[in-house]
Amino acid sequence: MQRGKFIVFEGIDGSGKSTQLKMLADVLREKGVKCVETLEPTYGTVGTVLHDILSGKVKADPKVTAALFVADRLDHLTNSEKGVLKLLNEGTTVICDRYYFSSYAYQSVEVPSEWVIDANRLAAETLRPDCTIFIDVSPKVAMTRISQNRETTELYETEERLTAVREGYIKAFEKMKNEEKIKIFDGDKAIDEIAEEIKEFVVSEFF
Repeated sequence: MQRGKFIVFEGIDGSGKSTQLKMLADVLREKGVKCVETLEPTYGTVGTVLHDILSGKVKADPKVTAALFVADRLDHLTNSEKGVLKLLNEGTTVICDRYYFSSYAYQSVEVPSEWVIDANRLAAETLRPDCTIFIDVSPKVAMTRISQNRETTELYETEERLTAVREGYIKAFEKMKNEEKIKIFDGDKAIDEIAEEIKEFVVSEFF
Protein backbone atom coordinates (compact mmCIF):
# COMPACT_ATOMS: atom_id res chain seq x y z
CA MET A 1 0.00 0.00 0.00
CA GLN A 2 1.31 3.44 -0.94
CA ARG A 3 1.74 5.76 2.01
CA GLY A 4 -0.48 8.83 2.14
CA LYS A 5 0.87 12.36 1.74
CA PHE A 6 1.13 14.77 4.65
CA ILE A 7 0.33 18.34 3.59
CA VAL A 8 0.35 21.18 6.12
CA PHE A 9 -1.22 24.63 5.78
CA GLU A 10 0.34 27.51 7.73
CA GLY A 11 -0.38 31.22 8.04
CA ILE A 12 -1.13 33.92 10.54
CA ASP A 13 -4.69 34.18 11.88
CA GLY A 14 -6.95 35.63 9.19
CA SER A 15 -4.76 34.40 6.34
CA GLY A 16 -7.50 32.22 4.87
CA LYS A 17 -5.52 28.99 5.25
CA SER A 18 -8.44 27.03 6.72
CA THR A 19 -10.62 27.96 3.73
CA GLN A 20 -7.86 26.99 1.30
CA LEU A 21 -7.31 23.70 3.11
CA LYS A 22 -10.97 22.73 2.71
CA MET A 23 -10.96 23.73 -0.96
CA LEU A 24 -7.89 21.60 -1.63
CA ALA A 25 -9.40 18.64 0.23
CA ASP A 26 -12.52 18.88 -1.95
CA VAL A 27 -10.38 18.93 -5.11
CA LEU A 28 -8.42 15.87 -4.03
CA ARG A 29 -11.55 13.93 -3.13
CA GLU A 30 -12.98 14.73 -6.57
CA LYS A 31 -9.80 13.17 -7.99
CA GLY A 32 -10.42 10.03 -5.94
CA VAL A 33 -7.75 10.72 -3.33
CA LYS A 34 -8.67 9.44 0.13
CA CYS A 35 -7.92 12.32 2.47
CA VAL A 36 -8.62 13.51 6.00
CA GLU A 37 -8.62 17.08 7.30
CA THR A 38 -7.21 17.72 10.75
CA LEU A 39 -5.94 20.63 12.82
CA GLU A 40 -3.72 21.76 15.68
CA PRO A 41 -4.34 22.31 18.45
CA THR A 42 -6.53 19.21 18.34
CA TYR A 43 -9.68 18.72 20.36
CA GLY A 44 -8.10 15.88 22.32
CA THR A 45 -7.35 16.03 26.04
CA VAL A 46 -4.35 18.37 25.77
CA GLY A 47 -5.63 20.27 22.76
CA THR A 48 -8.85 21.22 24.53
CA VAL A 49 -6.82 22.91 27.27
CA LEU A 50 -4.92 24.83 24.59
CA HIS A 51 -8.16 26.05 23.01
CA ASP A 52 -9.21 27.34 26.45
CA ILE A 53 -5.87 29.15 26.85
CA LEU A 54 -6.07 30.72 23.39
CA SER A 55 -9.63 31.92 24.00
CA GLY A 56 -8.63 33.46 27.33
CA LYS A 57 -10.72 31.11 29.48
CA VAL A 58 -7.57 29.71 31.11
CA LYS A 59 -4.38 31.60 31.97
CA ALA A 60 -0.98 29.99 31.41
CA ASP A 61 2.65 31.02 31.20
CA PRO A 62 3.91 31.14 27.58
CA LYS A 63 6.42 28.37 28.35
CA VAL A 64 3.60 26.15 29.57
CA THR A 65 1.59 26.91 26.44
CA ALA A 66 4.56 26.06 24.23
CA ALA A 67 5.08 22.76 26.07
CA LEU A 68 1.41 21.86 25.79
CA PHE A 69 1.57 22.36 22.02
CA VAL A 70 4.42 19.84 21.90
CA ALA A 71 2.45 17.30 23.93
CA ASP A 72 -0.69 17.77 21.83
CA ARG A 73 1.33 17.45 18.62
CA LEU A 74 2.97 14.20 19.66
CA ASP A 75 -0.39 12.71 20.60
CA HIS A 76 -1.81 13.93 17.29
CA LEU A 77 0.93 12.02 15.49
CA THR A 78 1.01 8.81 17.50
CA ASN A 79 -2.56 8.29 18.74
CA SER A 80 -3.31 4.60 18.15
CA GLU A 81 -6.93 5.21 17.09
CA LYS A 82 -6.81 8.24 14.79
CA GLY A 83 -3.21 9.48 14.79
CA VAL A 84 -1.65 11.03 11.70
CA LEU A 85 0.96 8.28 11.37
CA LYS A 86 -1.73 5.57 11.44
CA LEU A 87 -3.73 7.34 8.72
CA LEU A 88 -0.69 7.86 6.51
CA ASN A 89 0.35 4.24 6.83
CA GLU A 90 -3.17 3.20 5.79
CA GLY A 91 -2.71 5.17 2.56
CA THR A 92 -4.77 8.20 3.58
CA THR A 93 -3.54 11.68 2.69
CA VAL A 94 -3.68 13.97 5.71
CA ILE A 95 -4.13 17.73 5.29
CA CYS A 96 -3.33 19.53 8.53
CA ASP A 97 -4.24 23.05 9.63
CA ARG A 98 -1.03 24.06 11.47
CA TYR A 99 1.95 21.95 12.59
CA TYR A 100 5.30 22.70 14.18
CA PHE A 101 6.01 25.83 12.11
CA SER A 102 3.11 27.42 13.99
CA SER A 103 4.96 26.79 17.24
CA TYR A 104 8.16 28.24 15.77
CA ALA A 105 6.28 31.39 14.74
CA TYR A 106 3.78 31.91 17.55
CA GLN A 107 5.57 30.63 20.65
CA SER A 108 8.90 32.21 19.68
CA VAL A 109 7.36 35.65 20.19
CA GLU A 110 7.62 35.09 23.96
CA VAL A 111 9.81 31.99 24.33
CA PRO A 112 13.37 31.66 22.93
CA SER A 113 13.12 30.25 19.41
CA GLU A 114 15.89 27.69 19.94
CA TRP A 115 13.98 26.26 22.91
CA VAL A 116 10.82 25.98 20.80
CA ILE A 117 12.69 24.27 17.95
CA ASP A 118 14.42 21.84 20.33
CA ALA A 119 11.13 21.05 22.10
CA ASN A 120 9.54 20.17 18.74
CA ARG A 121 12.51 18.19 17.46
CA LEU A 122 10.96 14.82 18.29
CA ALA A 123 7.84 15.68 16.28
CA ALA A 124 9.96 16.92 13.37
CA GLU A 125 12.09 13.77 13.41
CA THR A 126 8.99 11.59 13.64
CA LEU A 127 7.20 13.20 10.70
CA ARG A 128 8.13 16.03 8.37
CA PRO A 129 5.42 17.26 5.98
CA ASP A 130 5.68 16.32 2.33
CA CYS A 131 4.99 20.02 1.88
CA THR A 132 4.18 23.06 4.02
CA ILE A 133 1.92 25.56 2.25
CA PHE A 134 2.18 29.09 3.68
CA ILE A 135 -0.59 31.56 2.90
CA ASP A 136 1.23 34.88 3.27
CA VAL A 137 -1.04 37.81 4.03
CA SER A 138 -0.30 41.24 5.49
CA PRO A 139 -1.24 41.55 9.19
CA LYS A 140 -3.41 44.60 8.40
CA VAL A 141 -5.49 42.60 5.88
CA ALA A 142 -5.65 39.69 8.33
CA MET A 143 -7.01 41.88 11.13
CA THR A 144 -9.65 43.32 8.79
CA ARG A 145 -10.80 39.81 7.93
CA ILE A 146 -10.84 38.74 11.58
CA SER A 147 -12.91 41.76 12.65
CA GLN A 148 -15.40 41.14 9.84
CA ASN A 149 -15.79 37.41 10.33
CA ARG A 150 -15.62 36.80 14.08
CA GLU A 151 -17.47 37.96 17.14
CA THR A 152 -14.48 37.33 19.43
CA THR A 153 -10.71 37.32 18.99
CA GLU A 154 -8.09 34.96 20.36
CA LEU A 155 -4.91 35.57 22.34
CA TYR A 156 -2.65 36.22 19.34
CA GLU A 157 -5.10 38.24 17.26
CA THR A 158 -3.73 41.77 17.35
CA GLU A 159 -1.95 43.47 14.46
CA GLU A 160 1.22 43.93 16.49
CA ARG A 161 1.32 40.28 17.51
CA LEU A 162 0.49 39.02 14.03
CA THR A 163 3.29 41.16 12.60
CA ALA A 164 5.73 39.50 15.01
CA VAL A 165 4.31 36.06 14.19
CA ARG A 166 4.66 36.60 10.44
CA GLU A 167 8.28 37.61 10.97
CA GLY A 168 8.71 34.43 13.02
CA TYR A 169 7.43 32.34 10.15
CA ILE A 170 9.79 33.98 7.65
CA LYS A 171 12.79 33.49 9.95
CA ALA A 172 11.86 29.84 10.57
CA PHE A 173 11.41 29.15 6.86
CA GLU A 174 14.83 30.62 6.14
CA LYS A 175 16.42 28.60 8.92
CA MET A 176 14.78 25.34 7.79
CA LYS A 177 14.93 25.85 4.01
CA ASN A 178 17.35 22.96 3.49
CA GLU A 179 15.31 20.52 5.59
CA GLU A 180 11.72 21.36 4.63
CA LYS A 181 9.69 21.67 1.42
CA ILE A 182 7.93 25.04 1.76
CA LYS A 183 5.71 26.73 -0.81
CA ILE A 184 4.53 30.31 -0.24
CA PHE A 185 1.35 31.72 -1.81
CA ASP A 186 0.19 35.34 -1.87
CA GLY A 187 -2.78 35.43 0.51
CA ASP A 188 -3.83 38.94 -0.55
CA LYS A 189 -5.12 37.57 -3.86
CA ALA A 190 -8.73 36.51 -4.47
CA ILE A 191 -9.75 33.23 -2.77
CA ASP A 192 -10.44 31.38 -6.02
CA GLU A 193 -7.16 32.52 -7.56
CA ILE A 194 -5.16 31.26 -4.58
CA ALA A 195 -7.09 27.98 -4.61
CA GLU A 196 -6.30 27.43 -8.29
CA GLU A 197 -2.58 28.06 -7.71
CA ILE A 198 -2.51 25.67 -4.77
CA LYS A 199 -4.40 22.99 -6.71
CA GLU A 200 -2.02 23.21 -9.65
CA PHE A 201 1.01 22.96 -7.39
CA VAL A 202 -0.22 20.08 -5.21
CA VAL A 203 -1.65 17.97 -8.04
CA SER A 204 1.46 18.37 -10.20
CA GLU A 205 3.83 17.62 -7.30
CA PHE A 206 2.04 14.74 -5.56
CA PHE A 207 -0.93 13.37 -7.49
